Amino acid sequence: MAAAAFAIPPPLHHGQHDVDYYAHPHYNYKYGVHDQHTGDVKDQWESRDGDVVKGSYSLHEADGTIRQVHYTADDHNGFNAVVNRIGKAAHPQHYAVAHHAQPVVALAHHGAYAHGNNYALHGGHHF
Repeated sequence: MAAAAFAIPPPLHHGQHDVDYYAHPHYNYKYGVHDQHTGDVKDQWESRDGDVVKGSYSLHEADGTIRQVHYTADDHNGFNAVVNRIGKAAHPQHYAVAHHAQPVVALAHHGAYAHGNNYALHGGHHF
């Protein structure tokens, strides 16, 4: 049986303090994409101070509209979002094209190449 190795933290010396694993959360970030080649256009920002989060994001939809979402979250109100759609959806016209079905003809053929070259090499026998 193999012995397990355990790490034991060194004792605290005078002047050292325990680590506070619940530090007050606080951050701000923002990012965006504007790719004219793919049409991917979006942005987002968010900030947090303690248990209060605020943010917003927007993106360009495939129909040409822009979706904007503004949100907040906290311990008292939970998560709340307001979603707006900006612009008018544009849907391309699709016209029905009459297709006439063509009959499909399948020919069964048991010649030398019907089962690949091995069929012909082995005298028509399956191995």
